[in-house]
Amino acid sequence: MNSHIEAIRRRIEPLREQIINHNVYSSIKTLDDLRVFMEFHVYAVWDFMSLLKSLQNQLTCTSIPWFPVGNAETRFLVNEIVVGEESDVDQFGNRKSHFELYLDAMRQAGAASEDMAQFINTLKTTSQFNVAFEAAGTPVEAREFVNFTFEIIQSQKAYLQAAIFTFGREDLIPGMFMSIIADIDREFPNQIDTFKYYLERHIEVDGDHHSHLALEMTSQLCGDNPELWSEAETAIVRSLEHRIQLWNGVHRLLSARKQLNAV
Repeated sequence: MNSHIEAIRRRIEPLREQIINHNVYSSIKTLDDLRVFMEFHVYAVWDFMSLLKSLQNQLTCTSIPWFPVGNAETRFLVNEIVVGEESDVDQFGNRKSHFELYLDAMRQAGAASEDMAQFINTLKTTSQFNVAFEAAGTPVEAREFVNFTFEIIQSQKAYLQAAIFTFGREDLIPGMFMSIIADIDREFPNQIDTFKYYLERHIEVDGDHHSHLALEMTSQLCGDNPELWSEAETAIVRSLEHRIQLWNGVHRLLSARKQLNAV
């Protein structure tokens, strides 16, 4: 195993433990609670795709005329991930991106998917994130999460993008959360089975096959350069800290709603 990767894993293990053991999961007890979670989390699902497509733009040729770009092995790795993320299948065998699958899950569960639609439509027409956030009423923590992702994208440093893609998004769904979702699914049949499928698919594809591909891609981009690995580690830590803040935001809102209902 690459010594740089091992060093990063040791450095971020406390942050990963905070995410995996975050009290946001145990606070999700009802379908309404899950809707709140989804309305925050959907922004992370969306900007995950933006991060991936930025990597594809930098590591492959996506313009005309075509010319070979970079290393063929790296091209293969990123293109393989894009195929799975941008054109996977839903539970009925229909081709969907993971983001579109998530929106289907939100609509089925009764979460406010129209807010994300407003965000996307406003961003398309204005190209201004702040305007789009305001139009959609995006939670502060989700805004900060997306802003950090695009800070890394705009750096045009593929090795940083690959690093947070690999270590900031992989393998962060605890078994406890899957158990909670299964309980809610039994209580509300035919309302969250799409979300349950999304999570299962995320674990199967993103947490297994794609995480190995992404790890190899990051290793190739950072190579043996200790400065690149150090910079990547800093970005990964910040990425995980933003994930914790995103979950903090969900938990605060759920706690406030429960206190209000108890009055």
